[in-house]
Amino acid sequence: MKALFIGGTGTISTAISRNILAQGWELYLLNRGSRNHLFSGKVTEIRGDINQEAEVAEKIRGLQFDVVADFITFGPAQIERDFRLFKDKTTQYIAISSASAYQKPLSDYRINESTPLTNPFWEYSRNKIACEQVLLTLYRDYGFPITIVRPSHTYDERSVPLGIHGKHGSWQVIKRFLEGKPVIIHGDGTSLWTITHTSDFAQGFTGLMGNIHAIGEAVQITSDETLTWNQIYETIARALGVPFKAVHIASEFLAQSGPYNFRGGLLGDKAHSMVFDTAKLKRLVPGFTAKVRFDQGIRETIAYVLSHKEQQKEDPEFDAWCDRVIAAQEKAVKEILHGPFQED
Repeated sequence: MKALFIGGTGTISTAISRNILAQGWELYLLNRGSRNHLFSGKVTEIRGDINQEAEVAEKIRGLQFDVVADFITFGPAQIERDFRLFKDKTTQYIAISSASAYQKPLSDYRINESTPLTNPFWEYSRNKIACEQVLLTLYRDYGFPITIVRPSHTYDERSVPLGIHGKHGSWQVIKRFLEGKPVIIHGDGTSLWTITHTSDFAQGFTGLMGNIHAIGEAVQITSDETLTWNQIYETIARALGVPFKAVHIASEFLAQSGPYNFRGGLLGDKAHSMVFDTAKLKRLVPGFTAKVRFDQGIRETIAYVLSHKEQQKEDPEFDAWCDRVIAAQEKAVKEILHGPFQED
């Protein structure tokens, strides 16, 4: 079996690439080659920019694939480009959408593939919805053999799952833990969240590859484990071996407080409880079970981050912002408690 991955070395796709190589797939990677050393000698590299359509068309001339999976489509024009490139070159095209595309606010916290797609808070999610609409049209009108995959919050050894962080990723929050400083948790920390390890995601994804029953379908791939955000941050603190110190800040306040665009990521995603029904995935991929419990997976991630300096990119701007937000809330509480009370 032969697969072409567009991207193939990101958080989600690296685990899938490893998985299918172990299963004996012949894998081609179409990307700019910045992380292809992870699979040196095991994949066929096609160096290029997928946005350079004519150039890519020439490079894949004469090639046929059982599966083409594009991990970097973010708008309808990219889907239409892929259709032109691969409509006669694959028996299955897998597009990566997002669970953030589901209805916000949710009418029911339990989510399955029939949950409506609408998100007024986040342009990223609306673009993913638009991608899905184009894909379904191509399937209905032209028989393009699509499968839509909807991941939720997925992590690997390089990424610590958090509700909020700065532009340089999770390290500055980890550093606050290690320095004994309080970390910010959005809301009251009791909303439910689902986090999936990439090795589990890869198992589900690989089971959809070459699967005739997945053609024309949208499938969410997640763990069945749900935790509150308080539990997530407390588990991270335990993995670090430090006390759990948190300050809860309203999501609406965070979305309006400062240079970070938390409106989409919080109000359009993480501020809501997200519990996924994986029955459809298990029907399409018999035997699928997410095996990595969060407390186990996060210990491995923390160990990796602490032992790899390249993962420790400091973000003093975000750190100072956290201090200001916490101080602002503390000041407001003091003023309410100790300020003058005036009756009308």
